[in-house]
Amino acid sequence: QVQLVESGGGLVQAGGSLRLSCAASGSIFSITAMGWYRQAPGKQRELVAAIASDSVTNYADSVKGRFTISRDNTKNTVYLQMNSLKPEGTAVYYCNCRAVTAVRGLYTYWGQGTQVTVSS
Repeated sequence: QVQLVESGGGLVQAGGSLRLSCAASGSIFSITAMGWYRQAPGKQRELVAAIASDSVTNYADSVKGRFTISRDNTKNTVYLQMNSLKPEGTAVYYCNCRAVTAVRGLYTYWGQGTQVTVSS
């Protein structure tokens, strides 16, 4: 089993910055991709950013140029640096990890979510 522990959410004014972290632990053979999704009230969960094991990144158009995703493979940790935050960025942010374990093989795991609130 894989556990994902997120941190770094909170309340910030528009234009401010936050840094989210997500650490994966457990009996992990390897991690392919890690990423961040978000879900605002009344909306579907959407991809924010993802990073593959070779560090290739993918961003939602709405955050390009403002958010940066990175990972530390030695710590099985992914980060999301969020700059120039906007009120529409208010949502619960979820960490996502595709990992290989002996029990489940390749499987997608989710964190519990961390609230990000951007005030105008």
